[in-house]
Amino acid sequence: MADWGFWAAAALIAAVVAALLVRALGRGRGEAAAAEADMAVYKDQMAEVERDLARGTISAEEAKRLRAEVGRRLLDLDRQRAPGAAASAAPATPVAALVALVVLGGGLGAYRYLGSPGYPDLPIERRIAMADDRMAGRPAQAEAVAAAPKLAPPEVPAETMQLIEKLRETVARRPDDPVGLELLARNETALGNFADAEAAQRHLIAVKGGTVAAADHSALAEILIAAAGGYVSPEAEAELTAALSLDPKDGLARYYAGLMFVQGGRYDRGFALWSGLLEESGPDAPWTEPLRAQIEEVAWRAGVNYRLPEVTGPTAGDMAAAAEMSEEERQAMIEGMVTQLSDRLASEGGGVEDWARLIRSQAMLERLEEAQKAYDAAVAEFQGQPAELSFLRQAAVEAGLNP
Repeated sequence: MADWGFWAAAALIAAVVAALLVRALGRGRGEAAAAEADMAVYKDQMAEVERDLARGTISAEEAKRLRAEVGRRLLDLDRQRAPGAAASAAPATPVAALVALVVLGGGLGAYRYLGSPGYPDLPIERRIAMADDRMAGRPAQAEAVAAAPKLAPPEVPAETMQLIEKLRETVARRPDDPVGLELLARNETALGNFADAEAAQRHLIAVKGGTVAAADHSALAEILIAAAGGYVSPEAEAELTAALSLDPKDGLARYYAGLMFVQGGRYDRGFALWSGLLEESGPDAPWTEPLRAQIEEVAWRAGVNYRLPEVTGPTAGDMAAAAEMSEEERQAMIEGMVTQLSDRLASEGGGVEDWARLIRSQAMLERLEEAQKAYDAAVAEFQGQPAELSFLRQAAVEAGLNP
């Protein structure tokens, strides 16, 4: 038997425990028996005092003194006896056997039900290797799509469907139009037509050729993941790798790459990706809420003591809550949060999403000069990072600036 060593050790421990129980119960019975014998002697002495007094061999004063002495000894003996130390009518060995049967037998039964008899030790290196093997042999995209639950198509207004049909016709007439392909991929994804969305997105990547962006590959990965019911297949991993090779800071690709490692049991690598992404992302980033909902458990499984950081800066939810305030209260709250965000970015720096949120917030407060200064500071911080600069330019345009 392969695990004979474990069971031999368990049997030895059980025997030692049973012996200790027998010894403890036997010692307790012996001590209780000795105490009972002493008690009987003192009672006999008390009776002898009464007999001597009746015969006149001792005086009343002497009898009183002897009674007090024997009574004191009886009280001392009673105090020394542990509660419940009286000898049990049951013999010590059967009691010990019963206790051993209940405790050890119950423990064995609980282990067989809750534990893993015969399962070998798994050092961390072995567990990591097993997780890597599972990831390497995980199902392909087609298999995952076939096994994914089939969702009911969303309800779409007739007017919207007419527009989508026109978009399909336009793309059919102009199959190499990047804008039309991107719109078609997004709309087919929203409708749950993942095969059509994948085809459109793959053709978009082919049309763009050398100008393809990281976001194009991460968008294709997201389509594949949605089609597989949230599972990150090897085909989706290839697109994530392509996205990250073009832009290591691509947020969507980093989120799904972390999800892939979490699904494969490599919580250490998943946490490493997610923690960095969360630190660099603003509250309004699309992956922030999913990260905040999962990262603490992932950290625990990775053996990391991690505390979820607090959300800072004004979010869309904060702005919505402000709608119920008076004009003065709303203005004061928003200005306070914007000032807090501005001070933090000036002293500590932050992710590109934080800078974009500051630019938009300053513009919302009609502080275009401060918004321009924030944009200039952000451009200086992210100099040499095309993706971040493009994101900032978009925020500046939305804020009414001329970047």
